[in-house]
Amino acid sequence: MTTRRQFIKKAGLSTAALAIGGLGFPAKSYARIMGSNDRLNVAYIGCGRRVPAYYPPVIYKPNNVELLYICDVMEKQRTRVMEDLKGKIDNKPKLENDLRRVLEDKSVDAVFNATPDHWHTYGTYLALQAGKHVYLEKPVSHNPREAEILIELQKKYNTLFVQTGTQQRSQPEVIEVMNDIHNGIIGEAYLAQTFYINSRGRVVNPKPAAPPEGLDWELFQGPAPRKPYMDDTWDYNWHWYGWDYGTAETGNNATHELDLARWALQVDFPHEVSVNADKYHFPDDGWTMYDTMDASFKFTGNKMIKWDGKSRNGASTYTSEEGRGCWVYGTNGSALINRKGYTVFDRSGKEIKKGVTQGEEEGSTNLGGGGGVSSLNVVNFFDAIRGKAKQNAPIEQGAKSTMLCNLANISYRAGKTLICDPVNGHLKEKGLMKKYWSREYEKGWEL
Repeated sequence: MTTRRQFIKKAGLSTAALAIGGLGFPAKSYARIMGSNDRLNVAYIGCGRRVPAYYPPVIYKPNNVELLYICDVMEKQRTRVMEDLKGKIDNKPKLENDLRRVLEDKSVDAVFNATPDHWHTYGTYLALQAGKHVYLEKPVSHNPREAEILIELQKKYNTLFVQTGTQQRSQPEVIEVMNDIHNGIIGEAYLAQTFYINSRGRVVNPKPAAPPEGLDWELFQGPAPRKPYMDDTWDYNWHWYGWDYGTAETGNNATHELDLARWALQVDFPHEVSVNADKYHFPDDGWTMYDTMDASFKFTGNKMIKWDGKSRNGASTYTSEEGRGCWVYGTNGSALINRKGYTVFDRSGKEIKKGVTQGEEEGSTNLGGGGGVSSLNVVNFFDAIRGKAKQNAPIEQGAKSTMLCNLANISYRAGKTLICDPVNGHLKEKGLMKKYWSREYEKGWEL
C-alpha cells in the first residue's frame, strides 16, 4: 500500500517530470492541479524570535502548506503566534506545549525546529524517529558529538529531509558568486575572513525565582541536567548563561558566516583551531561567556578561515553596509559576501562584478532575522520533500559548519589550541576529547 508520504514524493516527481517535458504551469494552475494530495502538513516547534521567518512560506497559498500545530513550552509565545496568523491562514492550528505530542500525530509531515540550542539535535532525533521531515535552525548541535549524530541520523532515515536554517545557501546571488569562486574568478581561494559585529547591552544577573507563569520549565530543560529556575533564563538570555542551554555568540551567529566560508574554500574539518576570547563588556552583569572572540581554523591545503565576533562593540570594522559577512581572498582577487549580495574585486581592489539581493531584505544583526532569503530556503525544503528540487542546505553541510563553532567553544573553554583530525574533526588530545566532545544529559534523556 502506498503511504501518504510516498504519494507526496511520487506526485512531486511526476510534476517535475512534466516541467522537464516542457509543460510549464504558473503557480496558481499548479496548486489547482495538485490539490490537497500535494499538501504538506507542518508544525512550528519553538516560537521565539525566529518563528516569524516561517510565516510567509506557510501563508502563501500556492505553497499548499497547512499549519497543524503551534508548539512552545511558554504559553504566551504560542498564543502570540496564533494571534499573528489570525486571518492569514484558513485553518486554526492546535496549541501544544509538548513537542512529543505533536510528533505522535501521523498527519504531520514536517516540523520547524526553532527550539533553544540544547534541543536542536534531540528534537530532530525525536522527529526523525516519528517519520517527520525537519527544518532545523542553527546551530544544529549543542556539541560536536551531536553534529556527528545528525549526520548518522540522516543516513539512517535517508527518505526524510533535514534542512538547515543556513538560509544563504538558498540566496540566488550567493549561489551565483560561489559558482564564480569555484570556477576561478578570484583565482584559488585560500582565506576567508568572517565577522559579526553587534552592540548587545547589559543582561540581568540571574537570581533564583519561580518559573514565569505559563512556562513549562521541566520541558524547557529537556535533555539538559535539571536545575532550579533562575531569572531571566528562558527568554533569549539562555544564550549567555552557561553551557547547559546555549552555545554563545559563535553558535548563535557564526554558523552562518562560517558556512559561507567553508562553502567558498571547499573545506570540511580543520586540523588546528585556536581562539583568543574573553568577556570585556559590562563585567558585573549576568553574561557568563565570552562576548568577544577571534578564532582561526586551519585546513589541509594551507587554507584558513578566521572568525571575528564582537557581540558588544558595534563599531563597523569590515564594511559600512551591515554588521556581518564573509570576505574571501584568492590568488587573483577577493569577494565580499553578505545578506545584501556580493561584490567581487580583482587583485588591485577594483570592483569587477556585483550582485544585489532581490526582494525582501534578510535580517542582519537584529534579533530573529527573517526575510526573503529565509522564505526561499523554506520553499526549497518543501520542494525537496515533494521531489521537485535538490536540497540547498542539507544537514550534512550544516553539521560540518556547526562543528567549527563547537570546536571554537572547546578551544575557549579549554584555554588551548586544538589539534584535530582533518578527516572528522576529532581532537587528538584524548583528555579534551573525553571532557568536551559530548555533554552531560539528564538521566533518561541520553542520546
